[in-house]
Amino acid sequence: MTKEYIVTEEKLFIDGSFRCPKCDVLISPDDDTQEIYTIIDGNYVNEKYFELILKCKKCGSIIKLRWRNEE
Repeated sequence: MTKEYIVTEEKLFIDGSFRCPKCDVLISPDDDTQEIYTIIDGNYVNEKYFELILKCKKCGSIIKLRWRNEE
């Protein structure tokens, strides 16, 4: 079974990157090759939070990157 993790905006580095909670690989928004991760989906959790769902290609974990919607 694939483990799911939630990463909140507080865990992001200044450049928007973060470490996979399971395997510690660096996931960066500047990496558009999709060699490290794949974007699965994006949606609103509720009116306050947006969630981007990623899959780490190194360990297979599902990562829900969640941040506050500032609209």
